[in-house]
Amino acid sequence: MEVTVTINGSAVSADVEARTLLVHYIRDTAGLTGTNVGCDTSSCGACTVHLNGEAVKSCTVLAAQADGQEVTTIEGLAPSEDEMHPMQTAFMECHALQCGYCTPGMVMASVSLLDEIPNPTEAQVREGLEGNLCRCTGYHNIVKAVLTASGATEGVPA
Repeated sequence: MEVTVTINGSAVSADVEARTLLVHYIRDTAGLTGTNVGCDTSSCGACTVHLNGEAVKSCTVLAAQADGQEVTTIEGLAPSEDEMHPMQTAFMECHALQCGYCTPGMVMASVSLLDEIPNPTEAQVREGLEGNLCRCTGYHNIVKAVLTASGATEGVPA
């Protein structure tokens, strides 16, 4: 079936099998490999992207379901090639990554979280990101990065 998805502002069209997952469409058809495949069961969140502005695990969405929709991946998050999104900057400054495998999904989920709750508490960040797993257990600095990106001056873990 013919599918057209606008990914990071550019239309990407391809003839795909009906069972093609959005994560594979993004990686294989669009060639954007920043979105990772972690578990294929929606447990880890490494494949999190924004679909029409909402964070979704792209291993749970068929490419056909995204036909005609807008997708933003980690590659399209920054305002330009020369600058990073504030969440990406916070992750870097707070050392919120270790191996980096979960980072794209964590960043995308964190941006969505701040869209919903602009000034979250530490507990709200932890709850909001509970669907994203970090196998390196870097949660402390991930929470710190999200709180930093939110502009929080109190409650940021040391």
